[in-house]
Amino acid sequence: MMDKSIPDKSYFRIGEVSRLLGVQPYVIRYWESEFKTVRPIRTRSDQRLYRHRDVEELLTIRKLLYEENFTINGARKQLQRMRGEEAVTGRDPREGLLDEIEKGLRRIREIVS
Repeated sequence: MMDKSIPDKSYFRIGEVSRLLGVQPYVIRYWESEFKTVRPIRTRSDQRLYRHRDVEELLTIRKLLYEENFTINGARKQLQRMRGEEAVTGRDPREGLLDEIEKGLRRIREIVS
């Protein structure tokens, strides 16, 4: 179940991740297609190798979907909020800061002119 800690390994095969999360491998592959933050490495034989951070991300996704009952879209937005990335509106929060800087520079230009 989710209470298991992630073993101290660099890479995990999909079967190991499946057991850690308590979901079938096809669910993990689906989440991988829906959540772009999960990007396993591919071996020459096209096997997926998940990094520790991928497994942590998948645990978070599982919690959002199964325990907090988010939809896929809602979980995606919640992950963005959790990371402080783009606001739900799609606007980059840094745009406000850039607007303020621009206003300040215009005031300085008016004073100097």
